[in-house]
Amino acid sequence: MSSHKAIGGRLFSVPFMVLLVIFLIGCFFMFQRFTSGIGSVSNLNGGFAWGIWVVFDVVIGTAFACGGYALAFMVYVFNKGQYHPLVRPAVLASLLGYALGGFGAFFDMGRFWQFYEIFLPGNWNFNSVMLEVGLCVAAYIIVLTLEFAPALLERFGMHGLLKSLNKVLFVFIALGVLLPTMHQSSLGSLLIAMGHKVHPLWQTLHMQPLFALLTALIMGFSIVIFEASTSAVGFGRHSESGLLSKMGKVIVGLLLTFLLARLVVLMLQGKLGLIFAADFASLMFLLEMVLFVIPLVILLSSERRSRGGQLLIAAVSMLLAGSLYRFNAFLFTFNPGPGYSYFPSVSEIMITLSIIALELMAYLVLVKTLPVLHREEHA
Repeated sequence: MSSHKAIGGRLFSVPFMVLLVIFLIGCFFMFQRFTSGIGSVSNLNGGFAWGIWVVFDVVIGTAFACGGYALAFMVYVFNKGQYHPLVRPAVLASLLGYALGGFGAFFDMGRFWQFYEIFLPGNWNFNSVMLEVGLCVAAYIIVLTLEFAPALLERFGMHGLLKSLNKVLFVFIALGVLLPTMHQSSLGSLLIAMGHKVHPLWQTLHMQPLFALLTALIMGFSIVIFEASTSAVGFGRHSESGLLSKMGKVIVGLLLTFLLARLVVLMLQGKLGLIFAADFASLMFLLEMVLFVIPLVILLSSERRSRGGQLLIAAVSMLLAGSLYRFNAFLFTFNPGPGYSYFPSVSEIMITLSIIALELMAYLVLVKTLPVLHREEHA
């Protein structure tokens, strides 16, 4: 018998209907974007070619979707099998996050109908960091689909195909560790390529690939805690606080590594004074650091770490901290030169919210109809 089950329940619940309304409103602006052009809904310009769509949907959204990546390290690389009950919901969240992040990228493409060009080797620019990011994200979506396929095969009783897939699944699990490592670090390389346009507090001795990877893992573990905690409350399930508390020890190591490396690099570059410049960038940097320190204080205490509410606060703080790090570097303190400014339009915000709503609706439907969450007796 499978250790997972569909939780059942009413599909068209109140939360689902609220999300559906948000999605439908966003569909109006999506239609406008694809029929009247990107300029009809967006405030993008020559200085800010990347707005909230790329920065949130791709740069931040893929980090939110790193739960499967983080747990793959725990379960399959470090052989921590006790975390296996958390893997399938994390893989589902990763699949939805990456798939809709890729879908969101269409809105930012001027000639979106030529998206297939990225899959034609004859057209590749091998000096482009974005090429590697695009190819890795596309490949990772396929890998995540195959990693999640057992839930679908179990649901429809295709046990022969499931048995065959399980024999080769280790190959896709290995790719599921490699691909995010490549493209998350490459997102950091984009900051290097942007040069002086990136504020000095985030332009740090070519260490951005490491910082991008560390924040992706921190956000990945955080989203696992967030998803498990909210599922326990929303679906009336057994709390996973025991497993999540143990995971907190790993997160402490990642947080300490990130914070110490960040401050040491700034010190070596002689930039520590910029932290106290009392300008917008320094205030955003300090806010970012505070959001990273709050979960560190919580997780360093075994007593606080064992409380579900404290764990959830730590997870939310880490998600905000990782998001702010990427927002600060790619958008908030980004300076393309004089004469340029950017603030997202209502249309851009609504399209982003509609993509988030679609992801949450899909998650609700799939956990209710497919064996995604583990059975209570295995908790």
